[in-house]
Amino acid sequence: MGMGRGAGRSALGFWPTLAFLLCSFPAATSPCKILKCNSEFWSATSGSHAPASDDAPEFCAALRTYALCTRRTARTCRGDLAYHSAVHGIEDLMSQHNCSKDGPTSQPRLRMLPPAGDSQERSDSPEICHYEKSFHKHSAAPNYTHCGLFGDPHLRTFTDRFQTCKVQGAWPLIDNNYLNVQVTNTPVLPGSAATATSKLTIIFKNFQECVDQKVYQAEMDELPAAFADGSKNGGDKHGANSLKITEKVSGQHVEIQAKYIGTTIVVRQVGRYLTFAVRMPEEVVNAVEDRDSQGLYLCLRGCPLNQQIDFQAFRTNAEGPGTRRPAAASPSPAAPETFPYETAVAKCKEKLPVEDLYYQACVFDLLTTGDVNFTLAAYYALEDVKMLHSNKDKLHLYERTRELPGGVAAAGLPPAPQRLLGTLVPLLALIPVFW
Repeated sequence: MGMGRGAGRSALGFWPTLAFLLCSFPAATSPCKILKCNSEFWSATSGSHAPASDDAPEFCAALRTYALCTRRTARTCRGDLAYHSAVHGIEDLMSQHNCSKDGPTSQPRLRMLPPAGDSQERSDSPEICHYEKSFHKHSAAPNYTHCGLFGDPHLRTFTDRFQTCKVQGAWPLIDNNYLNVQVTNTPVLPGSAATATSKLTIIFKNFQECVDQKVYQAEMDELPAAFADGSKNGGDKHGANSLKITEKVSGQHVEIQAKYIGTTIVVRQVGRYLTFAVRMPEEVVNAVEDRDSQGLYLCLRGCPLNQQIDFQAFRTNAEGPGTRRPAAASPSPAAPETFPYETAVAKCKEKLPVEDLYYQACVFDLLTTGDVNFTLAAYYALEDVKMLHSNKDKLHLYERTRELPGGVAAAGLPPAPQRLLGTLVPLLALIPVFW
């Protein structure tokens, strides 16, 4: 009556589809903790802790713990498809294994990670599931590119354009044949024109004999070390371990390796908000069905012209003893208290001694948000560039890229006159279709 590791994984297999449906409807950050419940149940019933065939009492205890977790978050999960799917799944599993609703529960147990340097990949894993190995010896090595998003928010595209954008609401960062990445940016505080990333959804698409479709979703104060179905790799296929999640710092830093497409993704929570960075081969970056339809693929095309902010022009206006950002225009509530220019400069200099665009972005964010955590967001964004960018001569950027009418990129041109950020016209409700 017990359930081993393989059966447990099969029983949980209905969550990826529902998670996919859920993230098709961008929403504000939710306090629902169902992903945490899913992950804890997976940890208790898989790996070295998987109940053996004669361990039905242990599995039932894990199910009761799972049910208790869902009950505790029930009030905040009303209408959440993943939550309701979990509740029905628990009922089905308890019925299948003759588990009583009353009885002992078990404490969630973390899965043991392998020792450092111990590869989890199967030696007989298909060559196609390792991007670099699949290149023939006579072929040139793949060219890698980088894209990052951090702060209020600042975007570095795959072509090393650097932009500061409004992009409030849900926007696609990446949308190609292999994966989709979408972010949701929300106002930092009521009355503030500043926004930051509060939600991130990554969908790894089903790929040959390597991986099943997997969904990763992070929100403010919820940075899971597992996919939405609780697993940490690509599923049950032969090359499943060519996709895996590693938690670097609990609740703060997660790394996802997708070796079958030569891609590394870094997701961090810095303060209350999320940052994103990716290293990806150019071949994968450009693998889109219809390139002309990828206008909202921010990592490839950059932010639309009407969403860009010239933060260097803002900086020029902000310089001066004791200068603070003006309050938001009436009738908006009062803008948050921010730093004087000299204080913002001093705090950013501590972490970012080179006066490049990351340093300038840091100063901009302190002036617009008043949140000192944005200093760390810029610092870690640059650290991720150092780790992920293939061209070490392009780690630091010094001149912001600005789009001219007609989509022509221009760097270092005299900035066009712009209003201060506090007097920008409020962004209309613009939520682009992700799929």
